[in-house]
Amino acid sequence: MDQRRSPNVSDTPVTVPSMTDIPKGPESYFPSIEKKYGRPIEEWKALIRSSELTKHMELVNWLKTDHEVGHGHANALVAHILSESGAE
Repeated sequence: MDQRRSPNVSDTPVTVPSMTDIPKGPESYFPSIEKKYGRPIEEWKALIRSSELTKHMELVNWLKTDHEVGHGHANALVAHILSESGAE
């Protein structure tokens, strides 16, 4: 984290996240996925890996229908997991 001084407030450091601290790609959705659905990402990963489905959109549609996950969140989870396994 980079600490910078605000010109309007003396001696009060402001913490600014560096670009390497900010998640990019599908990972940027993980905090909101955990908050909205109440399950840790590792649990979602295990659930998706245990599915017999293998195609991206099949998995996305399965998450949407069977687990009531929104399209963007389902897409982010599947994209991340398939990229980890080298399937995408």
